[in-house]
Amino acid sequence: MAVKPPRWYFSLRSPYSWLAYRELTENAPDVADAIEWRPYWEPDEVSEGLLADAGIHLPYVAMSKEKHFYILQDVKRAAIERGLRMVWPIDTAPNWDVSHLAYLVAEDAGRGRDFIDAVYRARWENGIDISERATMAAIGHELGLDPDALAGAADDPQIRRRGIEALRAVDRDGVFGVPFFIHRHDKFWGLDRLSGFVASVRAKTRTVIEQPESDRGIEPALLVPAGDAGHAGGCG
Repeated sequence: MAVKPPRWYFSLRSPYSWLAYRELTENAPDVADAIEWRPYWEPDEVSEGLLADAGIHLPYVAMSKEKHFYILQDVKRAAIERGLRMVWPIDTAPNWDVSHLAYLVAEDAGRGRDFIDAVYRARWENGIDISERATMAAIGHELGLDPDALAGAADDPQIRRRGIEALRAVDRDGVFGVPFFIHRHDKFWGLDRLSGFVASVRAKTRTVIEQPESDRGIEPALLVPAGDAGHAGGCG
């Protein structure tokens, strides 16, 4: 069986994913380029029905008011520590399929990471509602992509089916919150676990490069253990 590549699950909704994105791309671009980027989102009613028909259950639990208030404080602290300016968006009628299915369209055009960057800037730096189709169209104009295709991604049955397959991967990998990082058998949940994931990927990369050809069949020990002793800057 082929070994699955290192990967991270991000959400355009999540402030911790935004912070992880900034750290990953600015401080570990080599790792950002070496891993798979996979979206995670809470499905709308249409996608929920398709997931149920496919026998897929996502381990998502609605956030309590107390946890929401804590995250407001925690994210503000984290942004200040990193010298980032952020605006907390107001989601009047959130539909995360709108932006995450639009991501699949942008990814098809080879602009997935540019799309992520634009959406994170819109949401977390300018407080713009990314559940609005007009926002997706504006980002399409900004990136030189078809604005109608991005704005209407959630209405495209084919893109919907691909979204279900993306969420099937979430289910298979046992992802329960974001940001979520996986390297071989090790899982890392939360912003505070990003450094361990980066070290693990880099250690494996160096081993593959430096290991003699005759020893390639021996699995090297990873330098950083996985595991989670509690909340580590992640959204459940």
